[in-house]
Amino acid sequence: MAEICKKCGMLKDLCVCEVLDKEETKRIRIYTTKKKFRKLVTVVEGIEKNNLSSTAKELKHKLACGGSAKDDVIVLQGNHKKSIKDILVKIGYTADSITVE
Repeated sequence: MAEICKKCGMLKDLCVCEVLDKEETKRIRIYTTKKKFRKLVTVVEGIEKNNLSSTAKELKHKLACGGSAKDDVIVLQGNHKKSIKDILVKIGYTADSITVE
């Protein structure tokens, strides 16, 4: 017997809940700032709490950098503003909701 998603009622193989959650997110803001010892870090704001740690893990893996996910913010070591939007779009976020400053 096939499993059914409790949220959308579709089969687990056809479930689109995760994609819909990512599409309904608020504005995602990406910018850089200087931290201790004048090191640049890239900050990503606007990711939902339930997707925060998995998105941070994926970004750190794809960008080959360190970072953390706390207080609704992802902080990545280094300046990654040029490539982070493409990675977020590949993960499933809409390009219209992402702002790079």
